[in-house]
Amino acid sequence: MKNITVLVSGSGSNLQRIIDCIDNGEISNTKVNLVVADRDCYALERAENHQIPHQLIKRGKDFSENLEKLLPENTDLIVLAGFLSILSKNFCEKYKGKIINIHPALLPKFGGKGMWGHHVHEAVIAAQEKESGATVHFVTSGIDEGEIILQGKFEIAENETPETLAQKVHQIEYEIFPKAIDLVLNKRVP
Repeated sequence: MKNITVLVSGSGSNLQRIIDCIDNGEISNTKVNLVVADRDCYALERAENHQIPHQLIKRGKDFSENLEKLLPENTDLIVLAGFLSILSKNFCEKYKGKIINIHPALLPKFGGKGMWGHHVHEAVIAAQEKESGATVHFVTSGIDEGEIILQGKFEIAENETPETLAQKVHQIEYEIFPKAIDLVLNKRVP
């Protein structure tokens, strides 16, 4: 059985999708061994509702050190699911190849510092892009610079708003995130 620790900052809808995909077998031979939040958020309640161990670690310069102390030894993969804090360079290097993130754009475009949530969607529309989507990638010490694991995309409509774009991107995230997790953990081709 593979074990994943999921890091969250918000409502936990991607966490819920991961839990559901483990339950239905889309992500095989896997369980969530810990959910860690960097702020009080609904994702912690989702973890509690599924009897998954969970912990709140306040944001700050010691976050990565505190996370490392809590991280179960049997963790095979650390999954950033709507996680907004930046992990330290040392942490990223120590767990290289064992941390993945989902980003709401087609990397390498629209990544990096400040590119999260509505900021990404506003930038995509301002740049008059023809398509958008989501990217699952390995986490490195460079923000959104790790190797791409999987992407999903769609054409942008003429009347697209940041809100409608966000809804479409979220659907892509729900589609590709479980596939990418299963691919990394179980080496199954998507």
